[in-house]
Amino acid sequence: MPSKQALIQRSNNSCELCTSTDNLVVYPVPPTSDLSAQQSIYICQTCQSQIDGESEPDLNHWRCLNDSMWNQEPAVQVMSYRMLHKLSSESWAQDALDMIYMEDDVKTWAEQGIAAEQREGPTRDSNGAELQDGDDVTLIKDLKVKGANFTAKQGTLVRGITLTDNPEHIEGKVNGTRIVLVAAYLKKA
Repeated sequence: MPSKQALIQRSNNSCELCTSTDNLVVYPVPPTSDLSAQQSIYICQTCQSQIDGESEPDLNHWRCLNDSMWNQEPAVQVMSYRMLHKLSSESWAQDALDMIYMEDDVKTWAEQGIAAEQREGPTRDSNGAELQDGDDVTLIKDLKVKGANFTAKQGTLVRGITLTDNPEHIEGKVNGTRIVLVAAYLKKA
């Protein structure tokens, strides 16, 4: 569990997104928070319920992101970016997204969370087993690889797959070439 005291001190006992001082909670930043203070933020329950989708986003409330997106803490930058992305149909949010600056690793973290939210459902292999990033899979039939002029043979092991935004596809390396594969033609190894 993150050091609540460290988050209180870092945030001056106010929401790190909207600066409210009411009903504050520790929020681990998904998708892969290690529950440390560096990967958590201190926010009000209003922000939390809207981030988690428990209540509809209040557009006026989220104008606070124009300030929080410049916070020095990567976890705060990540949540600001994700909320601006959710609200990008609003011109002010799109303008803020166009201005925001983040280090490459912080932006990657922010986009991982967006990709995880956008996935329609779990990616499943031919047997219905749920696939995760980093799993190893085996091809259950020969697949002709378009544009690479080779056929991936049945039984080929694909190590360390990566999930895509489409739950029907995964990415993996076959014969030294990174390709997109249809999950229905794979079996979890």
